[in-house]
Amino acid sequence: MTQTDKLLTRKEAGVGFVTFNNPERHNAVSLEMWEATTDALAMFAADDDVRVVVLTGAGGKAFVSGADISQFASARASIEATRAYDVKTAAAFNSIYDFPKPTIAMIRGYCIGGGLGLASCCDLRICSDNSKFAVPAAKLGLGYAYAGLKRLVDIVGPSFAKEIFYTARQFDAQEAYAMGLVNRVVPPADLETTVKDITDKICANAPLTIKAAKFAINEILKDESKRDIAGVDAAVEVCFASKDYAEGRTAFMEKRKPAFKGK
Repeated sequence: MTQTDKLLTRKEAGVGFVTFNNPERHNAVSLEMWEATTDALAMFAADDDVRVVVLTGAGGKAFVSGADISQFASARASIEATRAYDVKTAAAFNSIYDFPKPTIAMIRGYCIGGGLGLASCCDLRICSDNSKFAVPAAKLGLGYAYAGLKRLVDIVGPSFAKEIFYTARQFDAQEAYAMGLVNRVVPPADLETTVKDITDKICANAPLTIKAAKFAINEILKDESKRDIAGVDAAVEVCFASKDYAEGRTAFMEKRKPAFKGK
């Protein structure tokens, strides 16, 4: 795994945490942090004890304020260098979007540029009411790749996506909620408890059912010709053939909470 103190990981009660830890730069993401993100998600994907992953930012002022622009002069100084850099950032985004378990962006403060790209890869976005969202690409002359734009359009629709990109302005938390960019807006003091309530519910439910649902929903978002319907059907069959399905039925009949194992 890429070693950097700018990206922290921990595991607690079935929840994996990924914390962007560059508060002096509002958690701007360096190349090493992009690489470490990919490694962290791979580690949690292989850990059966992890049921859900929460991504957040350190310092209380930002989720992620974007890519570390101070590296652009070296890491993105030419077309070739930009392509190499983009391969690594795309791998980080894909590691979150394609993660087989639920992911939650816990957003406090600035969620800008690449930070919004990261949040858009998550299944759920919960933010504090003092959060700010923007994609300032048009102020920097940056081009934005298809995959990132599609993920945003899938969440907010084409009209809001165009407003976000055309204006490059900052949107507040209530505007983000109105366009469907975030699932919940809560006071800063309630953010962690709100996210914990959601992760507790996820951890108590059947992992195979959740995995099958996530896979199917992501297939629905693809062009019809590219959907893996057979894979969706197979995931459903795994649920019905599982010990968890038997446990769920038994627990219901016995009027107790089920103890799901993901098997």
